[in-house]
Amino acid sequence: MRYWREAVAGTLAVVLVVVAFVVPYLGNELVTPIINRTPQQVRDFADAAPLFGFREIHVGWGTPVAVLIAVATVLWGPTVARRLSWTRLLFVVWGASAAWTMSLAMVDGWKRGFVNRLASTDEYLHEVPGITDIPATLRGFSERILDYQADSWTTHVSGHPPGALLTFVWLDRLGLGGGAWAATLCVLVGTSAAVALVLTLRVLGDENIARRAAPFVAIAPAAIWIAVSADAFYAGVAAWGIALLAISTKRYLWPASIGAGVLLGFGVYLNYGLVLMGLPAIAVLIAGRRILPFLGALIGALIVAGIFTAYGFWWYDGYLLVQERYYQGIAKDRPFEYWGWANFAALFCALGVAVPAAFPRILTRLEPINLLVISAIAAVVMADLSQLSKAETERIWLPFAMWMLIAPAVLPIRTHRFWLALQVIGALAINHLLFTNW
Repeated sequence: MRYWREAVAGTLAVVLVVVAFVVPYLGNELVTPIINRTPQQVRDFADAAPLFGFREIHVGWGTPVAVLIAVATVLWGPTVARRLSWTRLLFVVWGASAAWTMSLAMVDGWKRGFVNRLASTDEYLHEVPGITDIPATLRGFSERILDYQADSWTTHVSGHPPGALLTFVWLDRLGLGGGAWAATLCVLVGTSAAVALVLTLRVLGDENIARRAAPFVAIAPAAIWIAVSADAFYAGVAAWGIALLAISTKRYLWPASIGAGVLLGFGVYLNYGLVLMGLPAIAVLIAGRRILPFLGALIGALIVAGIFTAYGFWWYDGYLLVQERYYQGIAKDRPFEYWGWANFAALFCALGVAVPAAFPRILTRLEPINLLVISAIAAVVMADLSQLSKAETERIWLPFAMWMLIAPAVLPIRTHRFWLALQVIGALAINHLLFTNW
């Protein structure tokens, strides 16, 4: 069998996903997605475990559009990616990613699948009207992280540094308030990550690999959670930080590296876990064979940290408090005995089977693409072992998952349409059989 390694790796990933879906129904009291909860709470938090959502077979007006995009990409995606001029390819990748993402969202409907995603009482927009003084908010942000206080932040605000909340406050102050604009921001920035990925590969010296990766990043199953979660916004910011860092290893050293540091530094103030983006950053510096961009990136990151600190928010205090808040909520009832491995099943649902199928080839060489994928794998392993990521990793790990989506580029070209077909079939199945919360 010519491609036995890919077949074995892909099969093992599918088996892990199947087992993760089956185990919750075996009645084990410890290896289960949730404990110490009522039947209603089990339905709310574990009905579709390892994914966060509900079992619900449904279609929508986005269904035929998604199917058409899927078929077109499978049939012509590799050819188009190979023949288009580079500039046009970048626009096509972003456009295809955005169209694919929105079509999947519209399977759930305009309001349910898009407008209302970020407008629930657990989300950032719930707190936006109460932010009238940004400096005062930053000074007192950490005091409101812990739960069971009269003025505790809502779940998502408390779980992230203030940059996440301020993003939506700034958007509102620009006159773009409400769920539709917030969702649009997340989708536009989140889908732009696809451009950052292929651009990074080209800058690091392999345009051929970048073109081969393009169809896979454009129609990734991760699009289900890019529309709509704030983590998609974080993923886009982090991806462009890495892309700028890659550019700085070849040209525009200081402006690009400082810009990379600003974006990556801001990312750390969007999501505490994005400190792990330091691993892909190191991979870029190794691949680019330059250390000086590190200094520029450090300067940019320190500028961001200095601003937040000057206004009264000390990142490390927030990080310590958020760990305590984490175990005040549902996390204490999500046993690591299940989620320690089921997290990866959820991740594979977002990546698609083609990504783990490519791992055997990724782990045997040290080309730029291999280094980037390996760094992302290392990041999610560290996040998992921290036990601060239990469930919902299909969206929480999006900033790292993006850098795994390029892995199928190393698969034999003649097999790309086959793997693309499996990617879109998996995404369409998940989106039509389950109603995902993000």
